Amino acid sequence: MKVKRIVSNIAAANPSNAENFYSAIFGLKLVMDHGWIRTYSSGEEMSSQVSVASEGGSGTPVPDLSIEVDILETALERVKNNGIKIEYGPVTEPWGVRRFYIRDPFGKLINVLQHE
Repeated sequence: MKVKRIVSNIAAANPSNAENFYSAIFGLKLVMDHGWIRTYSSGEEMSSQVSVASEGGSGTPVPDLSIEVDILETALERVKNNGIKIEYGPVTEPWGVRRFYIRDPFGKLINVLQHE
């Protein structure tokens, strides 16, 4: 058996509230909409990964999601332009990533990162 994909599901009373966050900030495209579930995708092929952690690194809480981007400054600018509060960072970590934490409209802690 081979794992083909791992999907993160976020509980939300109104899934359409994801649009302004995941599309506007990260440029993800709505690829499925059944009303009760909306799926956003970058279209990139990704490897499956599950991380299990006791902390988020540097003494931070464990984030609910980590989103790796190619240009962190672009994501940071979009976050600021949309009035989203930055909860941690931006900071360059000793393990070679530059990152910051924000919350999505559903309260999930998002680790936005770029490998240096």
